[in-house]
Amino acid sequence: MLKKDKTKMRMKPGPAYTKEDWDQVSDNPELTEDDMKRAKPFAYMFPEFAESIRRNMAGRPKLERPKQPISIRLDQDVVEHFKAGGEGWQSRMNEALRKAAGL
Repeated sequence: MLKKDKTKMRMKPGPAYTKEDWDQVSDNPELTEDDMKRAKPFAYMFPEFAESIRRNMAGRPKLERPKQPISIRLDQDVVEHFKAGGEGWQSRMNEALRKAAGL
């Protein structure tokens, strides 16, 4: 048998599980040395699923031309005008600047 940690996990109820949930899964059998020898890595057993998880954890795809964060002071009424249009006001402001610059 594998050495077992002397500290026992204590159940702390959370928003997604209860004491009853904990009791249902807390009787898992201990792994033996033989179990550990036969164990295979997750990515070996489920390569497609492991790859999809890896891809999803990578975040957004990298942009060819990423936006550059800057600090700029603008008149309050100009900012209020763009914000009044709701979500996406920074993109609309960017488009107006591109148009003004002839880009």
